[in-house]
Amino acid sequence: MNASPAYVCCQVLSSTHLEQIRSWWGQLAIQVTGPRISLSERDIPPQTGEIYQLLLSTDLQALLLASPQAHNFEYEVRISFEANTIKNFLQGLAVKSLHHPKIEQGYQILNLPLSTNVSSFQNKILVKILSIISSPSAEGGCPRIFSVCQPVEAALSQQIEEERLLNQVITQMRQSLELPVILETVVREAREFLQVDRLLIYQFFPGTGEGKGKITSESRISDQINSVLNLTPEDDCFSYIPQYKEKYRQGLILAVDDVDVNYSSSFCLSEFLRQHQVRSKLIAPIVVQEELWGLLIAHQCGEKRRWLPQEKKFLGQIGEHLAIAIYQAQLYSQVQEQKDIFERRVIERTQELQDTLMAAEAANLCKSEFLNNMSHELLTPLTCIIGLSSTLQKCSAASNFLPPDKQKHYLQVIQDNGNKLLELINDLLNFSQVSAGKAVLDIKQFSLKYLCNHVLEIIKFEAEIKEINLILEIKIAEKDYYFYADYDRVQQILLYLLKNALKFTPEQGAVTLRLWKEGSQVIFQVEDTGIGIPAQKIPLLFEKFTQLDGSRKRRYGGMGLGLALTKQLVELHRGTIEVESCLDKGSIFTVRLPQQKPPKSQPQPSDHNPHFNHHHPTIVLIESDEEIANLICELLMVARYQVIWLIDSVSAIKKIEIVQPSIIIVDRKMPDIYHLCHLLKKSSQTQASKVLILNDTPEISVNFLGRHGIDDYLLKPIQPSLLLEKIRYLTAL
Repeated sequence: MNASPAYVCCQVLSSTHLEQIRSWWGQLAIQVTGPRISLSERDIPPQTGEIYQLLLSTDLQALLLASPQAHNFEYEVRISFEANTIKNFLQGLAVKSLHHPKIEQGYQILNLPLSTNVSSFQNKILVKILSIISSPSAEGGCPRIFSVCQPVEAALSQQIEEERLLNQVITQMRQSLELPVILETVVREAREFLQVDRLLIYQFFPGTGEGKGKITSESRISDQINSVLNLTPEDDCFSYIPQYKEKYRQGLILAVDDVDVNYSSSFCLSEFLRQHQVRSKLIAPIVVQEELWGLLIAHQCGEKRRWLPQEKKFLGQIGEHLAIAIYQAQLYSQVQEQKDIFERRVIERTQELQDTLMAAEAANLCKSEFLNNMSHELLTPLTCIIGLSSTLQKCSAASNFLPPDKQKHYLQVIQDNGNKLLELINDLLNFSQVSAGKAVLDIKQFSLKYLCNHVLEIIKFEAEIKEINLILEIKIAEKDYYFYADYDRVQQILLYLLKNALKFTPEQGAVTLRLWKEGSQVIFQVEDTGIGIPAQKIPLLFEKFTQLDGSRKRRYGGMGLGLALTKQLVELHRGTIEVESCLDKGSIFTVRLPQQKPPKSQPQPSDHNPHFNHHHPTIVLIESDEEIANLICELLMVARYQVIWLIDSVSAIKKIEIVQPSIIIVDRKMPDIYHLCHLLKKSSQTQASKVLILNDTPEISVNFLGRHGIDDYLLKPIQPSLLLEKIRYLTAL
């Protein structure tokens, strides 16, 4: 008896074999997932009196019918997976049990979409039946086979072979995460199974929505088939196919049995396929994460080919599994890339830590050298001061007076070493202030000519001792003498450079100070005929705490701050400093300073020196420290100023209004100093008086002074020459 189209198999079996199948059928019902029902004649007897097993779920829809044969214990067994057949059978059961709950549930499950496991479960049933009917019967004989559906066996064999190859391809894909290896494996194995002339992968270029791409993998049956590897087809050939990329993205599998017939309306595409020997083709999409990654294309080149449904299904499944493998390879590539980035960052971070450690060690070495230098630079003048002052005290106590010239010499040495100490301490304070970003420029207009003459006058005595010739070259017109900058800072820059030049220039040498302008910039240049600087040590010149000769027996003193501070002061003016040097011939330092923006209120410069005035006005000093007051009073009286010393700032206002001094000097530590300054500027008798405050630290801004009615400030410890310069400057305003 042949099976009808509704049944995949029709077989006469013994009762023993039938019971084996029914027992296994019950086990199968446990394996399916999702909503399911299992029915037999024990639940609802059929009208025909047949034995049946019905299993409905989203994984499998199967019906087994067994009709008893006359005069023996054999049954004709039929199996169906067809939905309409199963539905008709349910309707027959409903005649006897219309409201049975499993009938209604069965209808509901039939309307649900099937899962991807359907083929697998159907194959299990067919394979199990074949294995049972091939075994001896319980009675010891062989089963009597009246008819077996031969097309089913052939289809089953074909399906098993497809699954075997598919599993083989999947296994090989999983053995590698390298995308080129995966693609090569797929095209080779799939071409051999489909027995096509050429199988290729067309990959779309990422980031382009125009469908551009190229053939990245290829497998050919022989070299007689032309290679199309790396070929990029013209876009115009596909333009007549509307939304072809979107159709492929949605899962379209395209089978073309005859390209000449299908593409007769497109000369471009038909000519393209003819050139590459294509007679038939089969295309399956490769969709990775809902994006069309590429196409899997099979070509039949020798003759036309009618593509079978199972071939289309197979190529589609290969495309699906290939998409998963590509996504995994992309993830692996991203992980590897992140790993490489992480390793590079670890290496970079390790190098940074090593560099930081080396820098810290170098800084620690510089600090140690600096402390050694500083202890030497401070101890040497201190030893002279303490030793000579002790000698003077002993001689005075023993009534054994030294000759006047000897006393004068000792006092001069004490003063010189005291000044040296003061200079070193001021260098440290200035460097600390500038490094901390707390330095503020006090912009004023001054004479460049006077500045140059003044700094040379300061170092003149030291130059005469070493018999060094000082040369001044001014190359600017008289109308360009006046310049806006911080006078004190610029003077400090020039003094550092000039003293540095004197220190490293031997006797009978020369030090030249040049001045010229380029546009709004002023250029100062200090040239010496000294020992010069080795080329490899020039980059270290402006490093803080650095001495080019770091030995303890070095010939030249200093703490290594001068040039570092000079560079910072130049940069504070937004200027630049450059150095040229030739060993044993000398060095040239060039400083470029831009014109600074004038302050809102600036006194007009006089034709005379702004730091000199022939008048000696009255000065009021408000200071509670007797030692400081005595020092200031002595200095000012020697300079022929009239000085009035007041101790109490509270009662000072009335006395000052009576005296009406030109300058009022106030210690910042005095109580209510800002209130006092406010009252002085408010009073009509004293509002013209200039106020100079004594301050311990340089952390004070010009804006702060202006808000409180203060005209200028002087840092402690007091330098006599600087005090007199401040007084002269204020009297000139």
